[in-house]
Amino acid sequence: MAVEGRERGLRAPAWLEELVRTGRQPVPWRDVVRFAVAVPAPLAVALLARAGGGPALDDEAVLGAGVLATVGTLNASLAPQSGPLRERLRRAVAAAGFGTVGLLAGQYATGGGWTAVALFAVLSVVAAQLSAIGAATSNGALQLLLLAALASGLTTPLPVAAEVGWFAAGGAWAVLAVAVQARTEREDPDRAAVAAVFARIADLLAASGTPGAEAARRALTGALNEGYDRVIRSRARTAGRTRELSELAGVLNAAAPLVEGAVAATRAGAPAEPDDVTAVRTLAAALARDQPLPADRPPARETGPPAARAVRHGLRLVWDVVGDPERRAGAAVPRSRPDRRTRLRELADRTLASPDTRAFAVRLTLCMTAAELARQHLPLERPYWVPLTVALVLKPDFGSVFARAVQRGAGTLVGVVMGSALLALLATVPDGWVLLALAATAAVLPWARNANFGLFSVFQTPVIILLLDLAQPGGPVVGARLVDTLVGCAIVLVLGYLLWPQTWRAPLDEALRDATLALEAFVEAAFTGDDADIRRARRRSYRALTELQTQLQRRLAEPPPISSRAAAWWPVIVQLERTSDAVTEAVIAMRSGEPAPDLAQVSVLRRAIRQLEDDVRAHRPPDDAEILAEGVLAPVAREVDTARRLVRESAPDRRPG
Repeated sequence: MAVEGRERGLRAPAWLEELVRTGRQPVPWRDVVRFAVAVPAPLAVALLARAGGGPALDDEAVLGAGVLATVGTLNASLAPQSGPLRERLRRAVAAAGFGTVGLLAGQYATGGGWTAVALFAVLSVVAAQLSAIGAATSNGALQLLLLAALASGLTTPLPVAAEVGWFAAGGAWAVLAVAVQARTEREDPDRAAVAAVFARIADLLAASGTPGAEAARRALTGALNEGYDRVIRSRARTAGRTRELSELAGVLNAAAPLVEGAVAATRAGAPAEPDDVTAVRTLAAALARDQPLPADRPPARETGPPAARAVRHGLRLVWDVVGDPERRAGAAVPRSRPDRRTRLRELADRTLASPDTRAFAVRLTLCMTAAELARQHLPLERPYWVPLTVALVLKPDFGSVFARAVQRGAGTLVGVVMGSALLALLATVPDGWVLLALAATAAVLPWARNANFGLFSVFQTPVIILLLDLAQPGGPVVGARLVDTLVGCAIVLVLGYLLWPQTWRAPLDEALRDATLALEAFVEAAFTGDDADIRRARRRSYRALTELQTQLQRRLAEPPPISSRAAAWWPVIVQLERTSDAVTEAVIAMRSGEPAPDLAQVSVLRRAIRQLEDDVRAHRPPDDAEILAEGVLAPVAREVDTARRLVRESAPDRRPG
């Protein structure tokens, strides 16, 4: 017992164990190959040109062009993660585009002085606002700051236009590599995981009444777990808002009635209707290939066994979510597209009007200003490494400053030692070995990024060191690089963390409660108020949902277990957004001539939403009673039922923290 007590006493604190914990992540082999080939390719071309060029070629200029193109390739290669091709290309293009702007802006900070300080202050404010818009702009905001910091201290014999051009060319090469890789992938893994749920539902229906029903049920359970885990895991790794993942989460949420109907049909032992099995497989195929559903929507079923009616009811609900042809054709209640003024208002809600975004802009500006002053006045060997470190640690996505500062600082320190050792080993060998070392370290980045932020820093730092040493040979020794890194981390910890107690905890609980209360008020106004009341209530509801998404984004950017707990609540948040959209559609339907709902049913629905707020606050499961509603209120009631079910599944052990 004494030995066990000593062992427990010697264990590291739980928070420290979480900071260094590396989750088991599969190796993304296609990404590994892309990084190993694409990242060193521009440098390889430059080295070949230098080796085979004549006296007209300036060796230093050629090498500088290769380094800048490689930096552009690295930045754009790191941007895309799993997802559809359009989302990956959007992130890569944003990284290349904002990085190019940062590289150009950083040229005006090379001379120092108050002009450089003001420049970094302005860039920090812009980066903070961009980070609140979406996933692509959040990553682009980071590249904006990184390249501005790099350009403030990196000098090459190339003119400014050539530097920007070669960097942009490297980014374009990375975008092309992403597109080529996508052509080798049959399907998006997130979408495939959701499609697999419906394939397993079809298998379960087909196996109903046969000895294979139990195995099919277990396979469906595994597919559901994998689907939610896959989508939630992808959301937790992605800073900013991603429409694709929100849509997939909404599809999984809507699948619950169909799953329940399929399980009930199997328990009854009755063979399923072949039309239902075919329709579910059609859903799975449409999801896997991201294609529209055919026009032959399954009709409603009013007769037959209860389990068969439940299957058809759940099937029609999912069909509506995945893509009802009647809705797309405008035959049913249309989903109105917000006009330009509304979209600008929503954008302002996420940026200028958001207290969190404004506070983060001040914090980021303060840290980057201090880093720029340190760059100008401290006797450092590579002073631009200080603002570069600050930008990496205080990455503009509202994440955990303390966790990232510790992980980034520790990872960078190890990476500096590794990179310096590589430079010493490569000093006396041919250039080909430099390319091999660059390819090897770059190839690890896709896996390390998913495993642990600190581990990612360990391998990212040597890549940067190798490139910068090629552009400016004879760089600082290990000790000097460590000092630069520690200065940057200290600025973030003091000015970006300790001075801001309100940032130590993201109030996700409070934002969830506010969103449910605003939704309840929206329901009241939608069915009992006039047009002005409806507009005000809708505005408050969507503003509360925006604030909720911001708080979620901050939690998702933190290390586990905080991010994993927050991600577990993400389907609930998606469902609240869907419910608010359903209320909007009900209002449009009433304006088109549909009868208003019974006020008693509206009261029941409002009471259920208020009860949902109590359940979220108390972390208790709601009751299982289904909300009964008719007419335009029925779709809203179904969305609220789904939200209550999701709270019921999340409340016992998945708290926002």
